[in-house]
Amino acid sequence: MSAKGDCEKLMNAMLPLAERMLSEYGEFYPYGGYMKSSGEIVDVGAKDEEDDHPKSRDLLYLLRQTFSEMAVTGACKATAIVFDVRVVPPGSEEKSDAVQICLEHVDGYSAEVFMPYQIDQDGRISYGTIFAQEGKRVIFEKTRL
Repeated sequence: MSAKGDCEKLMNAMLPLAERMLSEYGEFYPYGGYMKSSGEIVDVGAKDEEDDHPKSRDLLYLLRQTFSEMAVTGACKATAIVFDVRVVPPGSEEKSDAVQICLEHVDGYSAEVFMPYQIDQDGRISYGTIFAQEGKRVIFEKTRL
């Protein structure tokens, strides 16, 4: 499978949790997952032992740090970090809530995928047009020297 294909498979495995959390709670803390060289997908949560209500940026830092350490040892070939953001979708002038998925692969592929959404009073989620941009290589940057 290609690097992009691996990342798409990983992203599709990560999204159901975000959808469930948004439907039930209207929000979620950042989380992620990685793909082993065998293709097995592993879910990863982030927790701040000292804070019951941690800041999302602290959890994002923890996930990036954990995945970067794993990348150096070869424990993963692809990573995904999923979090809730506010973004201006292409063709719009207003911000929207969105699920952002930062994907990286050891072969150099990196993408940031955005899924704008709205939640109605019954907790049903409706999605806008998905868009993506080139990602920032932060997880595997030390493996490609």
